[in-house]
Amino acid sequence: METTKTTIFTVRLDAQVKKDAERLFRDLGMTLSSAVNIFLHQSLMAQGLPFPVRKEQLPNKATVAAMREALELANDPNAKTFSSVDELMQDMNE
Repeated sequence: METTKTTIFTVRLDAQVKKDAERLFRDLGMTLSSAVNIFLHQSLMAQGLPFPVRKEQLPNKATVAAMREALELANDPNAKTFSSVDELMQDMNE
């Protein structure tokens, strides 16, 4: 049986992040080292990061206001309702 050569890889990271990650992976039955190995193997298989990386896009103030208004209307028993788009359009044109 052929043995695989290993090497040491050092990473600098926030101490709390390391502690939290070690706890998470211990709960999953693995070490931080094995989790990093899995990540690297998945990256090689994907030929890139194995998950999407993007900047979080939060809704702007106008969208948040519209979402709140929609929730209020959805929960308002006195809100005007329509049975069809035609009925809604007719009401809008009045």
